[in-house]
Amino acid sequence: MDLERSLIQQLAATNAGDPWYGTSRSTLLAGLSAEQAAEHSVPGVHSIWEEVLHMTSWTNEVRRRLDGQMPATPVEGDWPAVAHVSEMEWRAALAALDAAHARLLEAVRALPPGRWTEPVAQPQGDTPSGNISVAGLVVGLAQDDAYHTGQVALLRKAAGIRVGRTD
Repeated sequence: MDLERSLIQQLAATNAGDPWYGTSRSTLLAGLSAEQAAEHSVPGVHSIWEEVLHMTSWTNEVRRRLDGQMPATPVEGDWPAVAHVSEMEWRAALAALDAAHARLLEAVRALPPGRWTEPVAQPQGDTPSGNISVAGLVVGLAQDDAYHTGQVALLRKAAGIRVGRTD
C-alpha cells in the first residue's frame, strides 16, 4: 500500500471507519445530546463539545496549510468556546466537523505524489524542528484525531454514557 492510500485510510477510519484501536469518532459522537456533549464530566477537562470544536479548527488549519496558506493558530481558535448549548448548535458543530474532514480528505486525495515529502513551514514553537513534511503534517493530524477521539471515549465513560467497544 502506498503512503497516500495508507494516510487516507487512517484519516477515514479514525473518523467513521473501523480503526484498529477502538471505536471511530462518528460512532462515539452519535446519539449524544447537546447537554451531554456540553457537560464537563471531569472537572478541569474539556467537554466533548469542546473536543469537537478543537478537532474541527485543527482539521481546517491543516487543510489550509495543505492549500499553501501560511501556518497559524486556527482561525477558529485552538479551543473554541461553546457559544450556546442547544440541539441545533450541537448538530451544527457535528456537521462542521464532518465537512472539515471531507474537505481535508479531498485536499489529501488531490496532492500530487511528489508533494508528500515537501516541507511545510510551521509557526515558531509548533514543532521542535520548525518544519515537517506534508506527510508528517497529515500523520500528525491523524494522531491528534486519534488522541482526541480517545478523550471523547473517556468523557463518555466518565459521564456514564456507554457505547460499543469503548466500554
